[in-house]
Amino acid sequence: MKKFFEEFKEFINQGNVMDLAVAVVIGAAFTAIVNSVVSDLIMPIISLVTGGINFSDMKIPLGDGPDAAAFTYGNFINAVIQFLIIAFVVFLIVKALNKARTLTTRGQHAEEMEAPHCPFCLEEVNEGATRCPHCTAELPAPAAPTPKVG
Repeated sequence: MKKFFEEFKEFINQGNVMDLAVAVVIGAAFTAIVNSVVSDLIMPIISLVTGGINFSDMKIPLGDGPDAAAFTYGNFINAVIQFLIIAFVVFLIVKALNKARTLTTRGQHAEEMEAPHCPFCLEEVNEGATRCPHCTAELPAPAAPTPKVG
């Protein structure tokens, strides 16, 4: 049993678990902000464009009286619209972050370049080498470094 708790402690102390916990907390806070933007800012504009339709009022009563159950398909329409808007906003944010990341990695330094490889044995060779140190093949020309992938 002691080993089990030691493994659990090691698991909890891993960076991935802490990163996930932080992501969940920030995600919950971000969800509140996005829901407010959608509900308080965007949905009224959609209601204005659609002629004042309030989707949440759309329902099919399944019985008589004010307390009767109802098939509230308007809430489903609201949820789909909110999902599409939230997905679009997240897409724009991810696209902007990727663009910023691309701009910051554009000016790579020479030391960040990947070393050339022998075209015969595919082993790494020193820049400017005329023979491969692994297979001793004569290299066609001093190979230029290639950018690192990923």
